[in-house]
Amino acid sequence: MFNPAEMGFLVEYTAVMKPVAMALNILQGESSVHMGFLLPTLYQLLEKLRKPESSCKMCRPLVDALRDGIQKRFGEMMKDPELIAAAILIPRFRTSWTTEESILKAGLTFIRHQLDTELGEASTNSSLSDEDDFFGSMGSGNPEAGELERYLSCPFTGGMDVLHGFPQIKKLSVKVNTALPASAACERLFSHAGLLFTAKRSQMHSKNLESQLLLKLKHHFTD
Repeated sequence: MFNPAEMGFLVEYTAVMKPVAMALNILQGESSVHMGFLLPTLYQLLEKLRKPESSCKMCRPLVDALRDGIQKRFGEMMKDPELIAAAILIPRFRTSWTTEESILKAGLTFIRHQLDTELGEASTNSSLSDEDDFFGSMGSGNPEAGELERYLSCPFTGGMDVLHGFPQIKKLSVKVNTALPASAACERLFSHAGLLFTAKRSQMHSKNLESQLLLKLKHHFTD
């Protein structure tokens, strides 16, 4: 049987590792996961690791090692303007996932620069006549100018549907959030493919392999 000291250690260890396990489950998920989930998950994990820091007696070195490891592995990424912008462009997070103004400012600056660049390219590629192009800015204003501010201030209704009302923001969000924050989903796909492509099936056509792989994983598309 465990003695009281061992039980106390297990209780502390569970309290420390629970948010780590939850963060890993989020980042390794296969649905509703975009690159914008990476930084909010890391910042919230660091915040949750601060709470047991003062109450831990035996697992304090574990807390310090976890925090140091996160900073060592993801420190540069946590200051990357594109990754910060990806988090801001997820309606669920926007600017509520951190209180560091410098971090949010870097992401908002990146977004504004990308919106201005897209707007400039659209104006350059337009087929308006010289006269219409010359007088085009009179009276109409710039509807994209306040799109970011309207996006940040609109109420969150759940999901990504709110982006439909902001076409430029939606386009940029798709661009920076297409990549997955972890390769676990891809690794699971290759693992299933390896189970199908055995020595006795080495002559299988690629189309047959793809069809069998889709049948094996079809529950991921129907859930």
